[in-house]
Amino acid sequence: MDENHYIAFLLLMTKCLIVAATATEIGPFMQSLEGKKEKPDILVTGVGMVATAFALGRKLNNKAYDFAINVGVCGSFSKNIPLGELVFIERDVFYELGAEDDQHFIPIDELGFGKAAFQAIRGFPKDLVSPFRQVRGLTVNSVHGNDRSIEQALERAQAEAESMEGAAFYYACEQVGLPCVQIRSISNYVEKRNRDGWQMGLAVKNLNDWLLSYFS
Repeated sequence: MDENHYIAFLLLMTKCLIVAATATEIGPFMQSLEGKKEKPDILVTGVGMVATAFALGRKLNNKAYDFAINVGVCGSFSKNIPLGELVFIERDVFYELGAEDDQHFIPIDELGFGKAAFQAIRGFPKDLVSPFRQVRGLTVNSVHGNDRSIEQALERAQAEAESMEGAAFYYACEQVGLPCVQIRSISNYVEKRNRDGWQMGLAVKNLNDWLLSYFS
């Protein structure tokens, strides 16, 4: 048995949960699993942090796993990251969680009501993240598309990636002490909304190519 097949065998012996917001993001991978007896569980939560936290909380209440992976596409604040590249989002923040004090934003940490930042929990296979650039993420209800709001986001929280689910995934896993990791593919740059510049097809293809190679 060569190394790649041995890794795949070990993965099948562990209980892994793959979490995505939409079936579109992991469609080719899901199709590849049809008819297979041994395969990772997949949870499609719906878009956004509320849907993610609820669906994942319900799932983890009914079944135990060794580790969980959040996958999908995301935007990048940094144009130094090529579109279509996969990244490991090690730390993610609920960007809007806090209070406004006129022109000043008070994070929930400073208010004393909890914390906004959550991160990967080690215990997943090391080779899951070793090929990827490590970045920080923001989780938002409304993706940024205005120059001023993008500037404010970068001033408030240094981050390279933006999604609508990442921090919620890490939050839910932390509540039950589940090892977890977030791997996403860059589909667009965070800028004034410009769908013509998006590379959604490339991002989805690269993400699924990796899933297919890793779990087969």
